[in-house]
Amino acid sequence: MVREELRMLYDGAAMEPRIQYAQTSDGVSIAFWTLGEGEPLVHMPLLISNIQLEWQIPECRRWYERLAQGRKLIRYDFRGSGMSERNVTSLSVEALMLDLEAVVDRLGLEKFVLCGFLHTGPPAIAYAARHPERVSRLILWGTYARATDWSQVPQTQAVRALIDKDWTFYTEALARSFLGWSEGEPARRYAALVRESVTPDLLQIAIRGLNEFDVRALLPQVRSPTLVLHRRSYGVLDVSVAMTLASGVPDARLAVLEGESGAPYLGDTEAVLAAIDEFLGEGEEGAAQAEPAAPSGLVTILFTDLTASTALTQRLGDAKAQELLRTHNTIVRDALKAHSGAEIKHTGDGIMASFPSASGALECAIAIQRAVEGHSVGAPRPVGAPLQIHIGLNAGEPVAEEQDLFGTAVQLARRICDKAEGGEILASDVVRQLAAGKGFLFADRGEAALRGFEDPVRLYELRWRDA
Repeated sequence: MVREELRMLYDGAAMEPRIQYAQTSDGVSIAFWTLGEGEPLVHMPLLISNIQLEWQIPECRRWYERLAQGRKLIRYDFRGSGMSERNVTSLSVEALMLDLEAVVDRLGLEKFVLCGFLHTGPPAIAYAARHPERVSRLILWGTYARATDWSQVPQTQAVRALIDKDWTFYTEALARSFLGWSEGEPARRYAALVRESVTPDLLQIAIRGLNEFDVRALLPQVRSPTLVLHRRSYGVLDVSVAMTLASGVPDARLAVLEGESGAPYLGDTEAVLAAIDEFLGEGEEGAAQAEPAAPSGLVTILFTDLTASTALTQRLGDAKAQELLRTHNTIVRDALKAHSGAEIKHTGDGIMASFPSASGALECAIAIQRAVEGHSVGAPRPVGAPLQIHIGLNAGEPVAEEQDLFGTAVQLARRICDKAEGGEILASDVVRQLAAGKGFLFADRGEAALRGFEDPVRLYELRWRDA
């Protein structure tokens, strides 16, 4: 019945993109499609979504086609909705970040623009705060950092009360409150999409999860340039919420646009696209003027990471945890200078660097761990908070572009670092072979399954204390 209704309401003339699937680390299948070529732009879901049916809505399809001009647009449905797996029992910021991560890892995206909309704003903020090395720019549309800014709005509460009373009437009211009360046909289309994409029970699960969203503490940790977009007369979220959000992110700007619709593809869409194009164009212009980060050819890539940084922040507080991070940065940068290493970028809780030789990278890693050990033994520190760093190394021929390095060699070095424990240095077999005969001691750690790599990878621990 719903499918027939959708056929009558939707324009199915255009051929839809091919839907693919990615699996999250907790085993949930996430549906996604890609459109266009160029800089990757990951468009997180709009409230309740269905990537197949959305493409058949004319105004929605035009929005996606316009965003994909000169870019590679990635759209997906989060768990419990649309074409993604619906057998879920809970929804959280962490779970939605797993959905995002599954898609970008499946596509092999090392760096991308991230766009969060309404309820996917908090997981977008959290992901950008925790993975600054991957999020080149962050766009937030009509969203919040704390869920009560949305859930306590009288209009939200009035509409939500209808879920158990009249499902059809609820979807119509939800569509109009979200899209704008003056929207007729678009609201009917969206209401039909909601009924096809989620069940009342799943929506109740989602709402219970959404009510717990609160990422205010992460706002100061977002290092990506950020654009906060909001429509002045949007009834679900007051413009003051957007102002508070923008003021909490260090490198954020706020653009307040005219209109009442929560959907960027309705109303003055050109104003929305112009703001996005200008924001992204600044990044492209800066990249075009930048010098290459490193020469092409064989290099050894090193990643450091501050061990258990999130737990440290929660236990010590922001100020003391930041002090440890500054100590890490100083130790690593001093070692890079002494061993001909080039810092490529700061990753939030660590540093990525490149070296012209494997032996230089290994010597630098040893110097870092010895300095960290000396600091932990001799320097005053907060009780229960020793400084620990884990390091991963790989060698290969990455692509040098926009003052950064990209490719499989970089991805593998990052994953090797993730596998290391505090105080450890792990290296790939190619690094071990390049350093053969140079006096380094390695212990075979066996094969390990690394996220994003189909085949197990053999890892070696550098015995730096015995060197």
